[in-house]
Amino acid sequence: MTSHDEHLHAGHQHSMHEGHEGHGGDHSVHDAHGVHGGGVNAMAASATLHCLTGCAIGEIAGLMIGTAIGLSTGWTIALAVTLAFAFGYALSTLPLLKSGLAVGAALSVVLAADTLSIATMELVDNLVMALIPGAMEAGLVNVVFWIGMMIALSVAFVAAFPVNRYLLQRGKGHALTHQYHGAEPVQEGVRRFIPSFTSGALAAVIIAFMLGGLSVAVADEMGGGSAPAEQVEMQSH
Repeated sequence: MTSHDEHLHAGHQHSMHEGHEGHGGDHSVHDAHGVHGGGVNAMAASATLHCLTGCAIGEIAGLMIGTAIGLSTGWTIALAVTLAFAFGYALSTLPLLKSGLAVGAALSVVLAADTLSIATMELVDNLVMALIPGAMEAGLVNVVFWIGMMIALSVAFVAAFPVNRYLLQRGKGHALTHQYHGAEPVQEGVRRFIPSFTSGALAAVIIAFMLGGLSVAVADEMGGGSAPAEQVEMQSH
């Protein structure tokens, strides 16, 4: 009787073990189900914010370089778009490198995850800037440029968010990088110096970046506006 009970107990444990293995083997399906849950909006917002930060930094850097070296408008825009992609990819690559992934593997994951999102953002951003009168031609110390950039980036965020959400729901886009974000960061070699950026920090960087540029433009226009009045007063004497 005892051996019969032991046999039944062993069979029960075996079936439970098989069921657990089956559940574990379908772990990717469970993860995909989690992406479909309420967290997908937060993940999509974070992914879009990473792209937006990189695009903003790259575009402004490209415009500054293009203006400084005297490039034409077309070449300046091309440089800005190129740097927007470069910075966008870089911000998404850093967490993967910090998790221990090799550079080549990290870049391949990021290229697959972010290209559509960044392309959507750049297309919409430049289209909005082109539609705002004088925004494209305005210099970096022009209020019109910074207000136009704020509007363009806001619209680009709204346009790229559903793209990232769609990709996440299908296990693509930033879903490809999500598994590495929860990994224990590597605390050895140069990888331990790689910074980590939260969504709040990225949002703060964008806001500070835009407000700083706008402040400089306003100060420049106010300073430029007072000079002629002083000259007229001196000439009248």
